[in-house]
Amino acid sequence: MTVPPQEKSPVSPVFDELTRQRTTEIISLYPESRSALLPLLHLVQSVEGYVSPDGIRYCAEALELTTAEVSAVATFYTMYKRTPCGEHLVSVCTNTLCAALGGDDIYARLRTQLGTEDRPLGHEETAGEPGGTGSVTLEHAECLAACDLAPVLQVNYEYFDNQTVESAVELVDALRRGERPQPTRGAPLTDLRTVELELAGFTDDAATVDTTARVEGPSGAIESVRGARMAEENGWTAPALPDEPPAMPALPEKK
Repeated sequence: MTVPPQEKSPVSPVFDELTRQRTTEIISLYPESRSALLPLLHLVQSVEGYVSPDGIRYCAEALELTTAEVSAVATFYTMYKRTPCGEHLVSVCTNTLCAALGGDDIYARLRTQLGTEDRPLGHEETAGEPGGTGSVTLEHAECLAACDLAPVLQVNYEYFDNQTVESAVELVDALRRGERPQPTRGAPLTDLRTVELELAGFTDDAATVDTTARVEGPSGAIESVRGARMAEENGWTAPALPDEPPAMPALPEKK
């Protein structure tokens, strides 16, 4: 019986032999194959630039899951994109502290900078041809865990701290020119697909010139460790844990 075109395996040509080899390697790391779904979705995203319906079917076939089970995971986590992304993903923190210190203004300005005054770019929309050089996908993000350096944004999950509207515009303009500014902290900037491959567990891609330099970089900030340094300078220490935990207060009687 001839298999209808829409039901053919999506392994080829999008998911080539190298992707299949990497898939096998990822699955071999887990005693239960379904546990490999998260890194496998990152692998798919490194190939396609997003998680497509073919990517969903590929993961389902590889892990012997239903497409519904894979879709439930891919739609739960915001890091898996359902539409094609640009060369760079710009995530602007708009949670409480960043928003109050300028994150909302940054996001609003980048929407018009990447779109127009009449048609600002929307959440997870892309300026430029998806995947093309200088293309940028913009999103507003929940807390990026850098409140001490607010307002912050990320490019391909690398941090750019203490941003202003002006510095954010300069950063995005540089990305659109094909430049890759140095993040405040973390590894040197690369493109989203390379980062997705790294999140899948592969840092030995041929396109990576210097693997060590690619994944290493300063991660701390003076603001983040100020309390620890003050404690060290003043000889402050936390009290030791008691041998026995303190008694819990009695529960009120039910009436």
